[in-house]
Amino acid sequence: LEKVAHAGEDVLGKFRDGALEVSSDAVSLILVCLDRIRTVIEALAETGNEPEGDDSELIGELRAMAEGKASPKAAAPTAAPVQAAATSAITTDAGFPVAAELLEECAAADGPQTTDAGFPVAAELLEECAAAEQAAPVPAPVAQAPVAAPVPATTAPTAPVVKSVPAAATQNEARSESNGPAQANQSIRVNVDVLENLMTLVSEMVLTRNQLLQLARANEGSPFVESVQRLSRVTSELQEGVMKTRMQPIGNAWNKLPRIVRDLANELGKKIDLVMSGEDTELDRQVLELIKDPLTHMVRNSADHGLERPADRAAAGKGDVGTIKLSAFHEGGHIIIEIADDGRGLNAEKIKAKILEKGLASPDELSRMTEAEIQGFIMKPGFSTAEKITNVSGRGVGMDVVRSNIEKIGGTIQFVSTYGQGSTFTIKIPLTLAIVSALIVKSRDNRFAIPQIAVQEVVRASARSEYRIETLKGAPVLRLRKHLLPLVDLASTLTISDNPLNEGYVVVCKQGGSLFGVVVDSISDAEEIVVKPLSTLIKNTLFYSGNTILGDGSVILILDTNGLASRLGAGVKTTEVVDVVADNRKDTRNILLFKAGTGLKAVPLSEVHRIEHFDMTKVEIVQGQKTIQYRGRLLHLSAIADSEGVRNEGHQTVLVFGSDQNQAGLAIDTIVDIIEDELVIARKSATAGMLGSGIVGGKAVDFIQTSHFLTEAAAHLETPRNTVILGEAA
Repeated sequence: LEKVAHAGEDVLGKFRDGALEVSSDAVSLILVCLDRIRTVIEALAETGNEPEGDDSELIGELRAMAEGKASPKAAAPTAAPVQAAATSAITTDAGFPVAAELLEECAAADGPQTTDAGFPVAAELLEECAAAEQAAPVPAPVAQAPVAAPVPATTAPTAPVVKSVPAAATQNEARSESNGPAQANQSIRVNVDVLENLMTLVSEMVLTRNQLLQLARANEGSPFVESVQRLSRVTSELQEGVMKTRMQPIGNAWNKLPRIVRDLANELGKKIDLVMSGEDTELDRQVLELIKDPLTHMVRNSADHGLERPADRAAAGKGDVGTIKLSAFHEGGHIIIEIADDGRGLNAEKIKAKILEKGLASPDELSRMTEAEIQGFIMKPGFSTAEKITNVSGRGVGMDVVRSNIEKIGGTIQFVSTYGQGSTFTIKIPLTLAIVSALIVKSRDNRFAIPQIAVQEVVRASARSEYRIETLKGAPVLRLRKHLLPLVDLASTLTISDNPLNEGYVVVCKQGGSLFGVVVDSISDAEEIVVKPLSTLIKNTLFYSGNTILGDGSVILILDTNGLASRLGAGVKTTEVVDVVADNRKDTRNILLFKAGTGLKAVPLSEVHRIEHFDMTKVEIVQGQKTIQYRGRLLHLSAIADSEGVRNEGHQTVLVFGSDQNQAGLAIDTIVDIIEDELVIARKSATAGMLGSGIVGGKAVDFIQTSHFLTEAAAHLETPRNTVILGEAA
């Protein structure tokens, strides 16, 4: 281990000093050296002894490279490296070596020192290094072997390092006494099992919190309501804190990719530039481990299938260096990962030929497919367009495995490819697998949870409304904004009932690049749930991904939307455009009923942009008005009566009106129902923000005026024309 490391260090020393030019062959040899060191270290960790074998050939190549371009003066052996080697044998607790240059810098500097990677070097470590330098015997092989690398002037005199250590230690101790704990004491190591147990306990607290909140809602006059709200806030903060301890930067899953891409480029005869951004984006450690292999496979695919050889790129008018861009960022409580390349893209004609060869579709079926649908076959099991089997590709075990692994953790994968220009794959995964937001739905007398990561919207379907459940080619469909949406009747699919629903709620879900609907009787609630694993008796079922415990103590199953999508009706395409036929139905609309202040309020559902559930402790005062940060903007919060309707703690439902450019939030007490009825104002109102009164579903309601709240929000949060933003006149 020592000989290989020193031989590699000689070459790196020449790189650092500029005596040796960095070349591809030199870097390849250094990488081989690192691989050999890693192999020896792994053997030492397992057996306590170095593995059998002879490294003389590798050492000879390294020394030959170090001597090949070195001047005679630089090649002269010196005794100083022997002393430096003895000193550098000291390592930190984490196993990081401490070089002689670093020890001298630490001794000369005033204050705590750190390595280049940011690891602190404590005074005690310097004392250990000094003692080891005095006591360590010089190994015979190192003393006999000439060292070709030039020795920097700072490493030659080791005596000043030993003499300066007590002074540096005294300075560090004095600094710690005067300014509190040293930087090295600001972090501790915690066993992963401890964090897992802590997460389990927090999950149980979330379940208990949900139960108490449900009891508090059922007993509004109870003296415990305020205490339960405080407990809910503390539980949410504790949950967030524990989640942070499990978070790791996604860059930890990327650290091997540059080496993989470099080796592939050399093997395939290509020039590849890997550009990574968003390495600091954090996600749960468990999710991080599960996406490492899919990411590696997709990057290898881009290097092999996507990017062309330099000659082919030149013929296509491109630069000879292909680019793979890997990026990650947060969006809506999820992690978005994009893998893009500027290569050849997917050849639809080539995919068609492969489809026909494997008998996956007939020529007539292919003629009716769009290019995106044809490209989607790359996700099929056993499908590969590689012309020959290599170490990289052609085995037919590829993108289908990537997709199934991502879907197992509740994620989705989509891609866009343009032939001749490149491809972009987008992966959407949850931040954590332990606690997720879910929509609680009811089918007959059974409740189920649908993870909100898969839910796009909810539509009320009725024979009297514009959204009706119809039949096409024997399969149920819904006409949604001039598109056909294939449907899955939940009760029929799960054999709860043989009678499919003709009306109810349609939960629009996204699977890959397509949409489909799940027909349920009603929507019960939306809440955070703790995911529990399935019993071994039902873990292999197609339609369930886990189970959870609700606030009332009942256990319900979590639906797997990917499994439900497999039961879609044959021959129905989600992209097929249809004409909406006008008829003589009444002018009915979906109307949202809710409680706010006194009485029942109503608003057309089409005027509600989103329904959010905010943590009201995050409300801030801007220009004297209550606001909350929402999607990168300030959202002005109003109430029906006055600002007292906006809570100061706990969680509150907020109706968001308007568009992305102009939005307003109306804080309410609770959602009552969504009813399809005619919007008729029987009596007008002179109150600001109210249109008037009417009857909806047999109940007397007050209709609110959304434009009033939008105007009010614009008046308070509008940017004046003479305001300066980022140094420029707005």
